[in-house]
Amino acid sequence: MASSIFDLARAEWEKKGAPLAWRMRPRKLDEMVGQEEVIGPGRLLRRAIEADRLTSLILYGPPGSGKTTLAEVIAATTRARFVRLSAVTAGVPDIRRVIKEAEDALARFQQRTILLIDEIHRFNKAQQDALLPAVERGTLVLIGATTENPYFSVNSALLSRSRLVRLRPLTAEEVKIVVQRALEDRERGLGEYAVEITPEALEHLAQGARGDARVALNALELAVLGAAQEADGRRRITLALAEDALQQRAVLYDRQGDAHYDVVSAFIKSLRGSDPDAALHYLARMLVAGEDARFIARRMVILAAEDIGLADPQALLIATAAAQAVEYVGLPEAELPLAQAAIYLACAPKSNSVLKALSRAKKDVTEGNIGVVPPHLRDGHYAGAARLGHGVGYQYPHDFPGHWVAQQYLPDALRHARYYEPSSSGWEGRRRGRQQRKDSSS
Repeated sequence: MASSIFDLARAEWEKKGAPLAWRMRPRKLDEMVGQEEVIGPGRLLRRAIEADRLTSLILYGPPGSGKTTLAEVIAATTRARFVRLSAVTAGVPDIRRVIKEAEDALARFQQRTILLIDEIHRFNKAQQDALLPAVERGTLVLIGATTENPYFSVNSALLSRSRLVRLRPLTAEEVKIVVQRALEDRERGLGEYAVEITPEALEHLAQGARGDARVALNALELAVLGAAQEADGRRRITLALAEDALQQRAVLYDRQGDAHYDVVSAFIKSLRGSDPDAALHYLARMLVAGEDARFIARRMVILAAEDIGLADPQALLIATAAAQAVEYVGLPEAELPLAQAAIYLACAPKSNSVLKALSRAKKDVTEGNIGVVPPHLRDGHYAGAARLGHGVGYQYPHDFPGHWVAQQYLPDALRHARYYEPSSSGWEGRRRGRQQRKDSSS
């Protein structure tokens, strides 16, 4: 009886006393918002959960993306024993106890055990190694949740025996759905308060949460409980109230409107104009407003080739590395590689010679000025090529001093064309004289 009373008390607390983010956790797959690419209808993971045929998983994603929620949904769906451990408080003895209980349940009742370890990246090598035999034998099914890159924080042996599931941050539109559900739900949410939220306040909560549903719900609850009840019995959540609850001012930045294009334009022009302070200012405005980091990275990659080019060939590598960092570590950590790349690009010497060279070459091609490939440059590796004159007379540059020899490469009709004109900046400025000497020799 005591256990039953305890369970009822816990259920009542979770219904009304627990934080809103806890109360609003989905209880089944259909209630989950986002991650359709992982748990959408027909996806392998969803089918495994619904069929109760789950294998070990490592759930990797930023805070608020749904790792623990997905584990709780699995717990509510499965017929297996479901055990939770936190890597913050559990040690090797706790792991051994769970494994022993799992062995007993399997031997006596043919019942599987699913073990959820939250923040599994906090386990050291010895603790993770203690799990290996049980996971490998199938004594228990492991679900490890982590915000850290599992390739760095989880033993490779354990990772190889688990399926890695990467969860992305929720989009702003998905966060809006979570917030609206909480406002309408009278049983677990805030429906009894008759809340009215302005579009600006909803947008601010969705953008300011940065993909973390928990942040949005915590701020929403604070705003609702702090809002005065008006004469008509409603509580109105304004932008000012949402800013106060989120402790973050709204940034004038509409991702679909003029502010978006104006700030992006100013960012690119600041990079092109070699002003690192202005570039950082506009970068910060975009990041704080929730701009897609991939979009920012793509623009910097383009600028590195278009406006810096061969004045500093390293610039394209730096910009590409920042774009890879966005994919590899995600926000907010990827903000630093983006800032580093922005400063480098702004400070790099500038040249648009690559852009000009390609434009000139494309102009000739589109206007039909192409000519034929000179015979000595044609493929000479097949039988009979020499009789056609293909490859005959080709001079192999590595056979000559400096690994260069003057010979014709362009078609006859374009033999005097000059597309690439090196600037006097940076790397290509230092090589300009050498290139011009080659041009005059040919």
